[in-house]
Amino acid sequence: MTELWLRVDGKLPVEKKMKLLEKASELCDAVVVSSTDAQLAKNLRARKVVSEEGGDVKLVAPDSAVQPILGESATNITVKNRGDEVKVFKAVEKGIQNIIVNCPDWKVIPLENLIAQLHGKSSKLFAHVSNVEEATVAAETLELGVDGVLLETEDLKTLVEASKALKEKSIFLILEEAEVTNVKILNPGARVCIDTVSLMSPGEGLLVGSQSSGLFLVQAEVIPNPHVEPRPFRVNAGPVSSYILASSERTRYLSELKAGDEALIVNRGGETRATSIGRVKIELRPLLLVEAAYKGMVYKVILQNAETIHLVTKDSSIPVTELKPGDKVLIRHQPGGRHFGTLVEAETVIEK
Repeated sequence: MTELWLRVDGKLPVEKKMKLLEKASELCDAVVVSSTDAQLAKNLRARKVVSEEGGDVKLVAPDSAVQPILGESATNITVKNRGDEVKVFKAVEKGIQNIIVNCPDWKVIPLENLIAQLHGKSSKLFAHVSNVEEATVAAETLELGVDGVLLETEDLKTLVEASKALKEKSIFLILEEAEVTNVKILNPGARVCIDTVSLMSPGEGLLVGSQSSGLFLVQAEVIPNPHVEPRPFRVNAGPVSSYILASSERTRYLSELKAGDEALIVNRGGETRATSIGRVKIELRPLLLVEAAYKGMVYKVILQNAETIHLVTKDSSIPVTELKPGDKVLIRHQPGGRHFGTLVEAETVIEK
């Protein structure tokens, strides 16, 4: 998981400073403060305090020591060119465990260079950011992402949103096995293909279904066949009326989706990763209904009646055209109602 650090300006009014530190104690892995605020941060139960003096982590200049530094340390380095990147590597050699880089000009390429060079090293790489968008990009750069971000903001809302965005990237969902009880051919209908900007692997796909409380893991079109090339970016997700889990906290209707929206890729182990939608295709196609039982409840999903659409199982996947009663497929079970896609656990909703 990408760590979140917050820099709190010592010149802020006391009340604002206190509110930031209190919220940071809930959301952040560390706070970076002035020496005069180190004890205040500790009193407010910050998980880790980074400061020049009085903190848990000593903030040092990158060229402050010729030999390895004792204790945990951190440093700030501004990176504008390749020469500044060399300063980062030298700081690592000195034993500084946390390297915070500020890239004021080019935001991505310097991070790519540093991530490639420092991956697997003992030092952690942090990107200095000022908003949620920069934090997200840093966490995704070169696919591996930085080890953490140092957010500099005075806005509580930005802090909360950054924390949520970073946590979203390491969410694991619990998937359960449901037993197929019925497969029924339906009339043709408007079905949705979701083409993402990502490439998916066997066992990966999107969670969709007719009931928000029981969503089926539909595999991307990754299986080779004699008639059409694989489409590893695509999930044939079913009719326009179905739900999709668009993020770990929100469902949407397939009919609402468009290019640029987000979707949540899930694999059979429950590991997730966010992606963006590149295209949505709605076409009239033959459909079928799949019903599966879990803990006395029957959940349903409607999908296109075609050999290329697979439901994910514990160990492999099954084409919907070959499903039969007794087969077991993976679902995400989450009781409760939904209000505009947001879970309301106490609400009782019956969806048949």
